[in-house]
Amino acid sequence: MARYIIKRLLIMVVIVWCAAIVVFTLMYLAPGDPARILLGSEADDNVIQMKRVALGIDKPYLMQLGIFMYKTFVKFDFGTSWVYNVPVMSELAERLPRTILIGFSAMILNVAIGVFLGIKAAIHEGKWQDSTIMIIAMAFISAPDFWVALMLIILFAQKLGWLPAYGIESWKSYVLPIICSCFGGIAVNARQSRSAMLEVIRADYITTARAKGQKEDVIVRKHMLPNALMPVITSLGNGLTSIVAGSPIIETVFVIPGVGAYLLTGLNSRDLPVVRSCVVFLAIFSSIAMLLTDLAYAFLDPRIKAQYASGRRTR
Repeated sequence: MARYIIKRLLIMVVIVWCAAIVVFTLMYLAPGDPARILLGSEADDNVIQMKRVALGIDKPYLMQLGIFMYKTFVKFDFGTSWVYNVPVMSELAERLPRTILIGFSAMILNVAIGVFLGIKAAIHEGKWQDSTIMIIAMAFISAPDFWVALMLIILFAQKLGWLPAYGIESWKSYVLPIICSCFGGIAVNARQSRSAMLEVIRADYITTARAKGQKEDVIVRKHMLPNALMPVITSLGNGLTSIVAGSPIIETVFVIPGVGAYLLTGLNSRDLPVVRSCVVFLAIFSSIAMLLTDLAYAFLDPRIKAQYASGRRTR
């Protein structure tokens, strides 16, 4: 297992480097002059050229890339925002707790509700409960985030006046963003849990457990559920990434100063240090999340654990 973890860590390093190079290249090739965008279209050409020199974007591509990789991975310097004139890491440290609060709360809700609905649908396969839950899941996964956010604002903020429409004045300001964020996850987890449970229900060991006279709730809790959670673990790995990435749409609609809104602002204003640093940060966290997901697989599935018990894969 130790050899497996070391191998995955090395792969993580390569993935993060590749992500950094790709985002740097894409932003370098993107149309538009960041200096002109920052100074405005009416700025003098000489002033724009001086701004380009000050920002370091007058150098050739390979030189800029080398400076970026050196500062990021050797000096651990993510730069200063061209728009906010604040170190990117300081801004991320301030915004990250808000994004994590929304994302983590939404993940807990969508896993708990989604798995519950998926189990209910699988147990009542072909019945009205199954059809109703699948219709709800299809509606949740089909509804765009911005539309759901606007409907929630109209209903709970404008019509009922129970919750604030935007901002982060108090804990109530997080309720609508969390509800809006968990709709899609509930649908995905419900569908995956249902499919996994249907495969487990038809397994021979479930038939054997029933033949031994075990109660149905014991069979579901001790035999079906642990084996049906494997697809859910995959969605949890993706959910961990989205927790840090945030949702630019939701954070923009509800005016939440989180990481997602920060990245979207950086893209719109061509704030290259912000975009590059956010992508590298997300690549690092995504790699860690995928590593934790693989370790969870190995912990829950004895077959995977046996493959790495001797420090090598079995073919």
